[in-house]
Amino acid sequence: MSVPPASRTEEPAEQGPAAARAAGRRTLGLMLLLTVLGAVLVLTAVGRVWAQGRVGGASGGTLEVSATGSGISGLPGGLALVALAAAVAVFAVRGAGRTAVGVLVVLAGLAAAAGAAAGAGDVAALHAEAARKLALTGAQAGQVTHTGWPWAALAGGLLLAMAGLLTVRFGAAWPAMGSRYEAPTRKAPARAADTPADLWKALDRGEDPTEQPA
Repeated sequence: MSVPPASRTEEPAEQGPAAARAAGRRTLGLMLLLTVLGAVLVLTAVGRVWAQGRVGGASGGTLEVSATGSGISGLPGGLALVALAAAVAVFAVRGAGRTAVGVLVVLAGLAAAAGAAAGAGDVAALHAEAARKLALTGAQAGQVTHTGWPWAALAGGLLLAMAGLLTVRFGAAWPAMGSRYEAPTRKAPARAADTPADLWKALDRGEDPTEQPA
C-alpha cells in the first residue's frame, strides 16, 4: 500500500525542529567544552613556573629563583575567570545580549592569549624575585630559562576565543534560561549555580539544561 502524500510531507516538517534543536545542543555543548578546557588550561598554566634562573649570593654561592605565570602577569588568569562566568551568563540573556557576551568572551580569550605571549619572554618578575631574595635593589638573575607553560596559557586563551565565536555565530539558536536556573523563590529552595562543566555534562547525557521542569 502506498503512503499518502500528506504523510510524506509531514515527516520532514516534524524532523526540522528536532534537527535544529539537536544542532543547537551540539554547538552549545562544544562552546561549553571549549570554555571549560580553555579556562582550566589558562588557570593551570598561570600557577606554574614560567621563568627560572640563578643569582649570585653574598657568600659566593648561587641561589635559584623562579617566577610563576601569575607572578609575571595577572591578566591571563583574570580574563579566564571572566570568560568562565560569561559562559554561564549566556543562558540568562537573549538576542543582542547573547551576542555581546560572545564578543566579550572573544576579547577576553584573545587578551589572555596576548598576555601569555607577552609573559613568555618576561624577566622583570624574575629580577624582582632575585632582588627580594638578596635584599638588594637592582639584583638581576642570570642563566635565565623559560618553560612552555606560557604557550599552554596562550592555547587556552585561543580556546576561549573560539568559544566566544561559537556564541556569536550560533548563540541565537540556543534556548534561554528556564525556571530551573532562575533565582529561587519562596516555593523553591536555593541551589548552587551550575558551572559550565555541569551544563556540558547534562548535554552529554542527552538532557536539555534549559528545559523547565514539569
